[in-house]
Amino acid sequence: MAYIQKINYTWIIFDKLEQLQLDPQTRQELLRWYDVITHQNYFSNNGEILIQEDGLAMGAPTSGLLAEFFLQHLEHIHIPLLSDKHKIARYFRYVDDILIIYDSNLSDLHNILDGFNKIHPKMVFTAEQETDSQLNFFDITIHRTPTNWKFSVYRKPTFRYHHPIQF
Repeated sequence: MAYIQKINYTWIIFDKLEQLQLDPQTRQELLRWYDVITHQNYFSNNGEILIQEDGLAMGAPTSGLLAEFFLQHLEHIHIPLLSDKHKIARYFRYVDDILIIYDSNLSDLHNILDGFNKIHPKMVFTAEQETDSQLNFFDITIHRTPTNWKFSVYRKPTFRYHHPIQF
């Protein structure tokens, strides 16, 4: 799999709007909206106005939506190929966290990770492997047994049960 050299991000949005079967006027308005928010991407730092040349604005209300469009597009193209090549049994994603289930007798984590890291040159994937047949993922611990899976609540060491109210 080769790196994607140039992605027409406008085409990704256009294609998604076509799939949603929106009327042409609404599609054009949303594409104009996308053009404005991605090309007028400036911010202030230490009193200096800077233009962000690449990526989406951190914390902008639209960034999450646009990132989700992009990730779904990449998943649509690459995940079926990676799943077949590496015999991935299940793929789950929530925002930017991914859980994959694979048979280590059929695939190697380093090869899977290499395949994911070739999807896009600016996306870097890392991996956490299970330890003692368990893996923490969000607020759960997944326990693998010889015959099934068990789940329990996981709390990070920094978790606090009570949060003080601040005024």
